[in-house]
Amino acid sequence: MMPHFTRFAAIDWSGAKGFHHPGIALAVCEAGDAAPVLVDPPHVGAKRGAWSRTEILEWMRANADEPLLIGFDFTFSPPCIERGAYLPGEDTPTTPRAFWAYVDAASTDSDLGAATFLETRRGRHFYFGAADGTKADFMHLRRCEAHYKASGGHKPSTVYDAIGAAQVAKASFAGMRLLHHLGRAIPVWPIDPFPAKGALVVEIYTAIAARAGGLRKGLSKFRDGPALDAALAAIGSKPHVPLPRYTDHATDAILTAAWLRANAGRAELWHPPGLTREIARREGWTFGVV
Repeated sequence: MMPHFTRFAAIDWSGAKGFHHPGIALAVCEAGDAAPVLVDPPHVGAKRGAWSRTEILEWMRANADEPLLIGFDFTFSPPCIERGAYLPGEDTPTTPRAFWAYVDAASTDSDLGAATFLETRRGRHFYFGAADGTKADFMHLRRCEAHYKASGGHKPSTVYDAIGAAQVAKASFAGMRLLHHLGRAIPVWPIDPFPAKGALVVEIYTAIAARAGGLRKGLSKFRDGPALDAALAAIGSKPHVPLPRYTDHATDAILTAAWLRANAGRAELWHPPGLTREIARREGWTFGVV
């Protein structure tokens, strides 16, 4: 399998309520060593500069035929293999695409949000606070996450934890709605077969790119231009175009797009030893975890 990609995109994602989200950032780079650039959303008005999730979906559809590798920093599936079901005790599907449809059908939030899906299952499946019981009882991991933790990576979050700044639950379930609406327009690795042409979606950890950029374990963000340029240089990229404002979302997207470009040709990342057919079919995997 020889990756055919000549364009690379990283999307810092958000599960926040509402229509336009400062937490979403999209950066794109071409093959070579030029630094990724941020892509502005298409809409105009008072909130110009903030993407909606629906606009990201439309951008993906418009670029589906491009040789484009797209990385998202949300979890594509809840744990299933460890627990025997995505939401034990609830009659859910047993494969990711069917589960994404299930989440979408049960969500009423605007702009592909999924907060209501989680809130109506509070305490049964999702932890929102002490009233829900012991937090440790909700800390279930996919096989990929458990493997990454055991190999010395950062402590991964679980999609069942819906409280605090580090939680990934709301963003992940909103992302599952996006993947459902994307349908078969773009395949999703490793759930779908690897395409011979066109775009492909992968799950990423921005922390892996941060480590490659020289940030020590325990830290994961670059908050100024010189620090971002030093990280880009460490992974073979030229300096970035200065930004009017530096946010974690913007720097994560820029650095991770460059990291995707630098690592897309590494066979071991597409064929990690821990990734079995069953794991790929039921839970997926994070690109970059070996």
